[in-house]
Amino acid sequence: MEKEPSLNVNGGPLRPCSTDPMTGFFRDGSCNTCWQDQGSHTVCAVMTAEFLAFSKYVGNDLSTPRLEFGFPGLMPGDKWCLCASRFLQAHDEGCAPQVDLEATHQRALDIIPLEVLETYSAA
Repeated sequence: MEKEPSLNVNGGPLRPCSTDPMTGFFRDGSCNTCWQDQGSHTVCAVMTAEFLAFSKYVGNDLSTPRLEFGFPGLMPGDKWCLCASRFLQAHDEGCAPQVDLEATHQRALDIIPLEVLETYSAA
């Protein structure tokens, strides 16, 4: 799998999102992507209890550890590369988490308008 250029939504170099827990489609700590990343795991989001509950409710439990997959489970304050469509869904439902724009891949803009992402900027 070949990564797309590591650029953020502002056109600069993509910063790491999190290595503890390790995140990203490639599990390299960044929200890098490629054409095989069907979910577009491109939004570096700061988890909140509200978002984690929402995600679990809609069928993607990010808070329960899945040790057989090396997944420790997420807690409020953790950063994670979210699927762009899940972020947009959370935005539409009024429970989107904050976003690290410098660590959010530019491919997120294929799904989410920059103005929406800027509304949730963690900076």
